[in-house]
Order: sequence, then C-alpha cells, then structure tokens
Amino acid sequence: MINTIVFDLGAVLIDWNPHYLYKKIFKEDEMHHFLATVCTPAWNEEQDGGRSLAEATQVLIAQFPEHEENIRLFYDRWPEMLRGEIPGTVELLKTIRDSGNYKLYALTNWSSETFPIALERFEFLSWFDGIVVSGDEKDRKPFPSFYRTLLSRYSIEPNEALFIDDNLRNVKAAEDLGIHAIHFVNPEQLKEQFIAYGVPV
Repeated sequence: MINTIVFDLGAVLIDWNPHYLYKKIFKEDEMHHFLATVCTPAWNEEQDGGRSLAEATQVLIAQFPEHEENIRLFYDRWPEMLRGEIPGTVELLKTIRDSGNYKLYALTNWSSETFPIALERFEFLSWFDGIVVSGDEKDRKPFPSFYRTLLSRYSIEPNEALFIDDNLRNVKAAEDLGIHAIHFVNPEQLKEQFIAYGVPV
C-alpha cells in the first residue's frame, strides 16, 4: 500500500526554464545554440550536485571567454527563469495533503545557493514533511545513493512510496530501487496515474 508520495519539483510543481531569461537576450535560434553548447544541462547539473555558482561561472568563462557576459547572466538573473508554479500539479498536491493520508516529500536536483529563492517564492513548499536538495547533499538523481538518503532519513519503505519525476532517467532509477514511480507528462496525466495507484485526488 502506498503511504508516501515523493515529488520532483522542477517541471513538475515549479515552472523553471532558462529560456524565460535567454529569450530576452537572444533570437530563438541563437538562444537554443547557447543553451545547447555553453550553459548546457550537463553544466547545470554539476551545480545541482554541489559545485558553487562562482566556480561554475568561472569554468565556463575560461572555456568560452567570448560569452562571458551572457554566462554571468545565468546566475545574476536566475530568478527570471522561475515563471511560477504549475497550477494543476499544485492542486493535486494540496488534495493529497488535505487528505492527511500520506507523508509528502520532495526529492530535487537543485543548487543549494538558488533553492532558498524558491523556498521564499512558493508557499506550497512548506507543505512537505521533508525536502532533500541535491546541492545540500552533494549528490543528485539519478544516483541510487541520493534516493537512499531520502529513504533512510525519513524511514521510508521503497515499496510503500510513489515517486513522480519529469525525467524518465530519474523514474527508472527509482524503480530500480523498488520505488513505485510515475513519469510526469502533465497534471491531467498525473491525476489519472494517481487514481490508478489508488491515491484519491
């Protein structure tokens, strides 16, 4: 029986995307090229894993000195990448919280230096019984050790937990540990999946 529900945050509950900043800076094709070759997802994941923003910025400037100004914007104007909550998913979270039948946790790949901005902006983050932030742990999804930190810290049995993430890689990593998991596509699909797991929403 499911008694614990674990949410990813970015692209599930929170609409974060570097495009929201860089479309103000570049034409669309230039923006896509910059984010695919300079400030890449792989580079960003290193900050999620605990690398400091200052070090990350310097690493890229050393590689791409011609892009220094736009590299610095990534963290200087990082809040502009946060568009807001994803309303349909937050409504599902509220319904589950209000039922009082489930423990609620978040397991997120997020820099420890930028996560306080989200904590201040999104009141619903206070609804969780615990949040495990990769930047704080210096570990991240999809590494099994990061999931085990959540399980051990909050005494969660894997087969009693349901994990939601928009990244299929992270979903498969959870399933490999015996955790039930849903690959998030949109709030409507998530609601259907919750019902299939017997979670009333």
